[in-house]
Amino acid sequence: MNWLLRWPEIFLAVLLAAFETYRFGSASTPSAVHATWTPQRKLEMRNDVRDLWYHGYTSYMEFAFPLDELAPLSCMGRGPDWHFPENIASNDVAGNFSLTLIDSLDTLVVLNDRAGFEDAVRKVINWVSFDVDTKPQIFETNIRILGGLLSAHLFASRPDQPFHLPWYRGELLTMAHDLGQRFLPAFSTPTGLPYARINLRHGIPSGESVETCTAGAGSLILEFATLSRLTGDPRFEKAAHKAFFALWNRRSDIELVGNRVNAWTGDWMYPQISSVGAGIDSFLEYALKWYIMSGDHEFLDVWNESYAAVMRYSRSLDGLWYRQVHMATGDIAYNTLDSLSAFWPGLQVLAGDVENAIKSHMLYWQLWRRHGGIPEVWDMSYKQATSLQYPLRPEFIESTWYLYRATRDPMYLDIGKTVFSDLLDRAKVECGIASIRDLRNNALEDRMESFVLSETLKYLYLLFDEDNPLHRDDSNYVFTTEGHILLLERKYLKPSSATIRQLRRAESPQCPAYEPPYFIGANDLPGLHVGIRSRTDFDYARFLVSTALSDGDDMWWHPNGWCAVPVVEYFMQEFILSVDGKPVAEDSSPSLEKIYPVPDGFMVKSIAGIRTRIVSRLDGKGYDIAKLGPHTVHTGQTIYINDSSLVTVLSGIQETQRERRKDVQLRIFIDFVDASSYIPSIAGGLVSDAVFTAFPGLFAGDPSLPVPAKGKKPLRFGQGEGVGLVRDVANPTGCQAYTQTFANEAILVRRGECTFLEKLMRAHEVGASGVVVISDTETPINPSATAEDLNDVGGSLDDVAIVVLRESDGRQVTTMLDMAEDHKVGRVVLILENLQRDTACRSRSRLGSRIDSLEIQCYTLMGTRFLIQGY
Repeated sequence: MNWLLRWPEIFLAVLLAAFETYRFGSASTPSAVHATWTPQRKLEMRNDVRDLWYHGYTSYMEFAFPLDELAPLSCMGRGPDWHFPENIASNDVAGNFSLTLIDSLDTLVVLNDRAGFEDAVRKVINWVSFDVDTKPQIFETNIRILGGLLSAHLFASRPDQPFHLPWYRGELLTMAHDLGQRFLPAFSTPTGLPYARINLRHGIPSGESVETCTAGAGSLILEFATLSRLTGDPRFEKAAHKAFFALWNRRSDIELVGNRVNAWTGDWMYPQISSVGAGIDSFLEYALKWYIMSGDHEFLDVWNESYAAVMRYSRSLDGLWYRQVHMATGDIAYNTLDSLSAFWPGLQVLAGDVENAIKSHMLYWQLWRRHGGIPEVWDMSYKQATSLQYPLRPEFIESTWYLYRATRDPMYLDIGKTVFSDLLDRAKVECGIASIRDLRNNALEDRMESFVLSETLKYLYLLFDEDNPLHRDDSNYVFTTEGHILLLERKYLKPSSATIRQLRRAESPQCPAYEPPYFIGANDLPGLHVGIRSRTDFDYARFLVSTALSDGDDMWWHPNGWCAVPVVEYFMQEFILSVDGKPVAEDSSPSLEKIYPVPDGFMVKSIAGIRTRIVSRLDGKGYDIAKLGPHTVHTGQTIYINDSSLVTVLSGIQETQRERRKDVQLRIFIDFVDASSYIPSIAGGLVSDAVFTAFPGLFAGDPSLPVPAKGKKPLRFGQGEGVGLVRDVANPTGCQAYTQTFANEAILVRRGECTFLEKLMRAHEVGASGVVVISDTETPINPSATAEDLNDVGGSLDDVAIVVLRESDGRQVTTMLDMAEDHKVGRVVLILENLQRDTACRSRSRLGSRIDSLEIQCYTLMGTRFLIQGY
């Protein structure tokens, strides 16, 4: 709810509320959550989580070890179902190899328990063998056992950290190598896709099913490649790499992969559904994480292309959840989501898309509030859970940890507190921690999955452990899909080829910092930075799930507030280019005469028929071209347009016929008097140089034109090295006559009290070059004026311009002016960013000079240059 429209009226109430507790209810344990998270309180919560973890771990060691899992209700151990081999729910993970112990090894590292880690490593070495007559699933054994062994080996063998074991001689790595070799026969298929299961002693049984899933066959690269790099045996990385791309190369024309696949033929199996949930989830995860670990750009390309496709086809229209769609068409198949998909917000954070991560996480939080856990399957159409088990899965808690690290919003600590209270009250039993069979009545299941200790409580512990060394580690480590910590030291990284380095040298992936919501005060009063709970779309997620109001939900509401229905822009679009905008046939294989690579991008000699894909930039500064015909375009590369057929079209467009651009880029910065003027203590971390999207008027000078149209006066606004940006505190809206003159500056004013035309006329009369209007909304506005009003002006306004800034951008600009004026450190300057000449580009090319960036259907495309002679 937007509760700050008149924030001074309720400031005292907010201040008092900060010292009170409020409630975030859940179906089972409505828990009081304090508004203030002190270091001491976080430490207490961390220790509570630690105690719960050890309750589960010591119960396993006492009642179940060396069996695979703990049966916490009967206080016994669980292993493979020897009497019913078809029981894949148990036998896919239980391979008679002390599963829970191996899966817990690096959690002992996270908990800073060196003695416990050493004891566990000795027990694994002394007790575990993989020469067993069991048939576990390769995927599950890989992520839980192989990943656990490799992570523990890395810590035990590295002398530069406190978990180094001096007596250790690589025994865990030897065991991992033995297990990896037992996996290899599963890859003996024509496609390179592995069978889903293998007998660890006898190999692939006769008549074994060839059905597998994308996640199962394609989520092996982290563990397999790490094993290869550490042992020098390349077979594992080659097998995982081949399987991964055997899937990716079979993707649909719209860049989606399916859920189920025939490992022998490579054919997608009915119903050919794509999603971010079960069956596909970790395939997407490993594409990004292997790039982070290894720097392998192939996997970054897969991530970028698959993410764009997911955002276009799977993302719902409101942007809060992700649907199951047909992989060939992108049409919606099922309005359901599963609990495994709750990992997605965390992966979005890791990819740098924090804003969309916040949105997608909201829905799962509301599901938790309604049920006291995440049900296995949720139907969005009927707003009902259709499978009400909760085996204490970690994905929602994992995403909560990622979002807290990215935003530091205390709401995520509140969520963690509620999650912990529910786990404690609903799942803790005398002999361990039990899965929940039915969230409605809290019926329990006699099973503690190994991921409860390897992931669920690990991420919950990290959420409250601010000083954990992992939070200060900026290496290439990642958490696997089972929560195991893997990294590659520099000596294990493979250098890119000279060709790849040349191709990717200009690449600049984006990871913009999070900025909290900001509500401006009424009547020019300063506003407040607020938390995620105060977003106008926060309650919309509650509506989607039909979660009942709890005691604290309405304490932030305001009579004039609103619950916004989110509207999202397309993340990815495709067009077929033409010279005159009319439909043309696609040229699916453009020759080198039309388009060819140059050192920093591509040169386009003829645009007609080239299919172009554009993808939204994560920093909000427009769109990047991601594909140009058959070519993948990487971030940081430039597209040079040198199509001579455009000359006639461009030169024939008259100003009266030309549809003006709907947005322009303004660079606004503080021109400091000298370098020493910029003092961090003065700046306080505030932005002093930024590019904003502004919306020009449909009358007067056109700031999007690099040169004036024939017969028009040159525009003064934002030209050359820029103009000063000033304001008149006595005339904040620019509707009164100014009492001073201006030397070509642009004037910053607020919207309201008079028309846009009147604001510009007043400024023009006193020598200003234009007006920058701060809107009172985030909605783009292009000022207009009637022909009759323009005729009454009595003179030309061609040399001045008016633009509108969104309300939030206007606050940043106002802050710059405050800083410059209060501290006398310099002046604020405005430049039309899209008109600045690229000197380096001109020196590289003799074809002409840059005129403008490419625009398609009002989408400004970054990294494009016109190099057209004669215009």
